[in-house]
Amino acid sequence: MRLEERMAKALERVNNDRYILAIAVGQRADELSKGAKPLLDKNTQNMKYTDIAIDEIADGLLKIEGLVEKS
Repeated sequence: MRLEERMAKALERVNNDRYILAIAVGQRADELSKGAKPLLDKNTQNMKYTDIAIDEIADGLLKIEGLVEKS
């Protein structure tokens, strides 16, 4: 899947709020850089931390606290 497609999917998960997505990706990438284990089932050895974080959010593996579902 291309980066644009993964970003669009991740944006949908955060109600199209780019600010929240940027904060969430930054925090998760920081956690990964400090030794947190990736939640993805695929090989992440050659992936950047930000790409892993985007994929985790896009796949719904991370719950972003404080995010309110719009009805």
